Amino acid sequence: QVQLVESGGGLVPAGGSLRLSCAASGRTFSSATLGWFRQAPGKEREFVSAIGWRGGPTYYADSAKGRFTISRDNAKNTVFLQMNSLKPEDTAVYYCAGGYSVNFASQERSYNYWGQGTQVTVSS
Repeated sequence: QVQLVESGGGLVPAGGSLRLSCAASGRTFSSATLGWFRQAPGKEREFVSAIGWRGGPTYYADSAKGRFTISRDNAKNTVFLQMNSLKPEDTAVYYCAGGYSVNFASQERSYNYWGQGTQVTVSS
């Protein structure tokens, strides 16, 4: 059974940093595109970032550019999201996703596997 398990969420003040991790099990994701999405209360889930299977290319939503960095460790089947300069509007549940033959990295439908999410709360 494929599982994606996120960790690293929490409560931080505005301007702070968090590093999210997503560990995959049940299948190797070394050839998969891995992505991060988020869903704020009352809003639809939105794309944050994604990374190709070789560690590139990388994709970022405009809201994440310059502040977030995605990376992956294929040996550990893990993807990371380093989030700096966090803002209250970054508050959301962050989801990890994995997919193969992804043509549109920013679209949810491109991904077959999803984690349960980790809460990120940024206080003002």
